[in-house]
Amino acid sequence: MVEKTHTAGWWPNLYEPLRNIGQSVADWFAPRSDASALQDCYEINVELPGVKAEDVDVSVHDNSVTIRGQKQSERKESGRSYFFSEREYGAFQRTFRLPPDADAGSVEATFADGVLTLRIAKLAQSEGRARKIAVHKA
Repeated sequence: MVEKTHTAGWWPNLYEPLRNIGQSVADWFAPRSDASALQDCYEINVELPGVKAEDVDVSVHDNSVTIRGQKQSERKESGRSYFFSEREYGAFQRTFRLPPDADAGSVEATFADGVLTLRIAKLAQSEGRARKIAVHKA
């Protein structure tokens, strides 16, 4: 007896797990970012390639700044079956805790060339002068 092999059906089964990877990546889409301190402010840069400025929301709450948004897929293709796609689409969110000397009421956001830049002013520092404290006997 000759055993039949199903050569026509093996290819779709091979790449089937790869189809779901794209959605898993999109679900965990967390944009790359960096944060730095300047003399008068803190700066956070978030890479958002392919995201429109109107699809980004920035809010401050409880001394944290949160960036939320949506990267839309606008491709319309027919007659093409993807084996994988490494481009990320979907909702994203990042939250950054602000340092104690950050002025949460003074956050500026600009968006250019796929990069969101947040500038958070530092609170005015006191003079920092040393002051002698008298010690009294009890």
